Amino acid sequence: MRLSLTSVPLWMALVPLALYLMALGGVHLRRRPLAISGQVDAGLLALAVAGLVIAGPLAVMEPVAGASVWASVALVVGFVLVVAFAMLAARPRLIVYNIGLDQLRPLVVEVVAALDDSARWAGETAALPARGFQFHLDARGAGRTVSIVAAGDRPPAEAWSEFSRRLRRAVRRQRVRSSPWGIAFAASGACVAAMAAWMAMAAA
Repeated sequence: MRLSLTSVPLWMALVPLALYLMALGGVHLRRRPLAISGQVDAGLLALAVAGLVIAGPLAVMEPVAGASVWASVALVVGFVLVVAFAMLAARPRLIVYNIGLDQLRPLVVEVVAALDDSARWAGETAALPARGFQFHLDARGAGRTVSIVAAGDRPPAEAWSEFSRRLRRAVRRQRVRSSPWGIAFAASGACVAAMAAWMAMAAA
């Protein structure tokens, strides 16, 4: 008997999403921000929705792809490759959770000044000529999440890595109040988990 994507139950597909939402809620309930790379952020999001993608679009495409076991494997591998390509093609970025732009900007200014005393600011965009890159601060509305996105040409890997390492260190020292978004994310994750558990018991 071959493994079929159509046999993946919906409750199982919901589990990664529930875990992701509850983890996101925990991050926003902390008293300190969390900075991660854009690649890690995208990878975690892809894992969160992977179950729904497998049980949904890929399962629908499976009969068209053929009856071979390798058809199912090819569909899953194709999804992984699409995610990997998107992560590699995206501009370098840092995602800082549970902090507002007004609190993060002074930390970024401090790190930039230590890296390049010739740095220039124009609004929320900074240019570091001595390091060969520039970036933009992008706040996501009221969600208390800020993206630091490389702008212009792709930055030198060593310079961006040094900037990221110093900023993570600065962010870890910052204390913030818990975000009300933490409760919203955690509650959403709990609801999805409860739905998955109900579906699993109904199918048993």
